This record gives sequence, structure tokens and C-alpha cells, in this order.
Amino acid sequence: MDQLICAEDAANLLNISSSTLAKMRLSGSSPRYVKLGRRVAYRPADLEAWIETQSFNSTAEYCGKGAA
Repeated sequence: MDQLICAEDAANLLNISSSTLAKMRLSGSSPRYVKLGRRVAYRPADLEAWIETQSFNSTAEYCGKGAA
């Protein structure tokens, strides 16, 4: 089983605030997370996979990300 990372530590790894990460969860733009009762945790592999999806070569590529 993968070791889980708490939300605060995940935010620190991503170099964003905990509140930003919480807002991202609400909007559906955060990395995949695990909900254990009231606790939110992240798998390291899910954080890495999400980071990979955030790589762009140009601003135009980023702007077209949401378009389907």
C-alpha cells in the first residue's frame, strides 16, 4: 500500500497554500485524493501524475486545456 501524504504536506510539496489546495479540490482541479472520514490525503503517485498533466509548452496549449 502506498504511503499517504496529508493535505498540508501535499500543499507544501506543490509549493502552494493549503487553502489553495482545498479550493482546487472544490473546483475539481486538484490531484486525486483519498478521503478517510474527515481527513484528506494524497498518494505520492497521484501527486506525480497530476504534476505531469500541468506541463505545457506554450500559453496557447494551456488555454486550450479546458476545451474539449
